[in-house]
Amino acid sequence: KPDGIATIVYAHKSTSGWETLINSLLDSGLVITGAWPINTEMTARLRANESAALASSIYIVARKMARQPTGFHNNVQEELNQHLNRRLDRLWEEGISGADFFIAAIGSAIEVFGKYEKVMDYEGNIVRADRLLEEVSRIATDYAVRQILHNGFSGEISDLCRFYVLYRWNYGEARVKFDEARKLAQSCSVDLPKEWARGGFIRKDKEYIRVIGPQERRLEDLSNSSLIDVLHGVLLLWEKSRREEMVKLLQVSGYGAGEAFYRVAQAISETLPVESKEKKLLDGFLAGRERLREEIRRETIQGRLW
Repeated sequence: KPDGIATIVYAHKSTSGWETLINSLLDSGLVITGAWPINTEMTARLRANESAALASSIYIVARKMARQPTGFHNNVQEELNQHLNRRLDRLWEEGISGADFFIAAIGSAIEVFGKYEKVMDYEGNIVRADRLLEEVSRIATDYAVRQILHNGFSGEISDLCRFYVLYRWNYGEARVKFDEARKLAQSCSVDLPKEWARGGFIRKDKEYIRVIGPQERRLEDLSNSSLIDVLHGVLLLWEKSRREEMVKLLQVSGYGAGEAFYRVAQAISETLPVESKEKKLLDGFLAGRERLREEIRRETIQGRLW
């Protein structure tokens, strides 16, 4: 009925499920007036197959009311950016994290593009949910990386490093369905099939993707160019008490002298549970970082003198 209220509870974590829901809402004539995450499950729970599980459901409130006829894509983009950054601030302050944060971002975004009968680009093409969700993912990804790194150095790290940090923050050490991992990678400008083919830290197991930690890698398989590979190499050397080689790797790679390397290591540690082997390696390494940086500085000066 006119001005009636509908409440929709949605807890599906797949992006394809959200695309279907959003397209249905856009086609229904309902106007979304609010969307909020509500904790409905144990936050630490993993499913039996060790895949990630949401802790929150999104409660969507909609009304049967007149919508604005057409939103032009560029204008909606700007409106979405402003609205989401305000809402993401609040979600972050309330402790919404990981996959729940991204799902809550989608819920918030519906409030913007759900008030239009249709969204069109300037070529006359109707913009559907898949394209809108790509933009939501990009905005939420940029925001999350800035916050995880405490508003520092997010512009200094590579796309692949951003993906690693966000995967750990979203899913910890759990495996996720390929399509979910692909969309997270896409928001970081990472080509997922290309990266797992390289045999790095991204592994494919049937329909699942895993991001492996240093304890599952071998020193001889690591490069000294990627920050994550160097970090994994350093952690393996630290575990084996091969300090001289560890210092050399940090010095030669150039990562040891800068703050970004240690900030990324700290950020990854903060995303992992206390029982995680990777976290234990990170925390042990980070405990001696000031002494280590001084050692690298001395080695660098001596190298210049010689």
